Amino acid sequence: MKNINNYLSILCTLISSLLTLPATGRQPETMRADSLEIMIGQMIMVGFHGKTADADTALLNDINKGYVGGVILYEKNISASKPWRGLKNLTFTMQKAASIPLWIAIDQEGGRINRLKIKYGFPPSVTAEYLGNIDNPDSTRYYADLTAATLAGLGINVNFAPVADLAANAANPIIAGKGRAYSADPSVVARHAVVVVGSHRNFRIVTSLKHFPGHGSSTDDTHMGMADVTAVWTPDELIPYQIMIQAGKVDAIMTAHIINGRLDSLELPATLSHAVINGLLRNELGYDGVVFSDDMHMRAISDHYGLKTAIKLSINAGVDVLLFSNNLAPEDESGARNIHLIIRSLINEGSVGEDRIRESYQRIIRLKNRYSLHVTPE
Repeated sequence: MKNINNYLSILCTLISSLLTLPATGRQPETMRADSLEIMIGQMIMVGFHGKTADADTALLNDINKGYVGGVILYEKNISASKPWRGLKNLTFTMQKAASIPLWIAIDQEGGRINRLKIKYGFPPSVTAEYLGNIDNPDSTRYYADLTAATLAGLGINVNFAPVADLAANAANPIIAGKGRAYSADPSVVARHAVVVVGSHRNFRIVTSLKHFPGHGSSTDDTHMGMADVTAVWTPDELIPYQIMIQAGKVDAIMTAHIINGRLDSLELPATLSHAVINGLLRNELGYDGVVFSDDMHMRAISDHYGLKTAIKLSINAGVDVLLFSNNLAPEDESGARNIHLIIRSLINEGSVGEDRIRESYQRIIRLKNRYSLHVTPE
């Protein structure tokens, strides 16, 4: 209990100081808020290798010019000597440079998927599997509050959690195998996911359910290659999304890179599938919020589709924010500026419509406004 109180004391100090930081949201001199260049930039989220913002001046310049709308942090961005202050300074410097307030995101599910580890002085966390097994919403709320408060204190405003996948396949190497699913029962998954979303909303942290339309039944890991769930996927994997969409408990949704021939006759990964995103998620389930891609560098995408083709298909499928971790590929290929140029070229060629870009921009700005990021009007 003493350690937890120490964590909470540190968090209160961090959050208090964070609230005094200058507001962001100024427009760059070279672009208008409603320019197509700005709209494209808001659709791009990238990772980087530095532990300080100043270590990547190219990225800071892209942020300032409006070529990027978000960054994602990993353990590689944490300074072992000053983890709390280093991360807070990093997020503050990036936000200060931003033309439109940035998404600053992280995968902080808890348990195995945990960037903010105890060894750096961050609070403890547990797996979704553990919380689902005890099935006590108060316990889930306790750990979710601890996570959300930590993120708020560090200036991180997006958590790619909770996982809405079912523990449908106990041998799944990336979901059940890592304790990331609350349960095989969709009602249990939804019950705990709602609690996690509520805790994060209290601290103004955007959450993103994942991995739509369900990764829990797979036998393969899309980080390593293609995963086809056509023969094993069931409609039960949609139930947590249905429950939460109908209850208004969804901020954003992240796609899966899985192939499901029952949902898409073209057998495209869900991230690239118009049938899955625009057809199933938006038209059938009635979801009109932000859709994030899973990491476009994962081998299920990068080993089978060229960069330009993958970007074209994902945008036309209905993805709003393209995520490039830059963990596997050279940053000069998948840096914000290059991705921006590719999207612009697709528009110039007529492969992606300006209306499609504007549609995503409006969803993104609507969500940023909802979380009081002081963005310009839609």
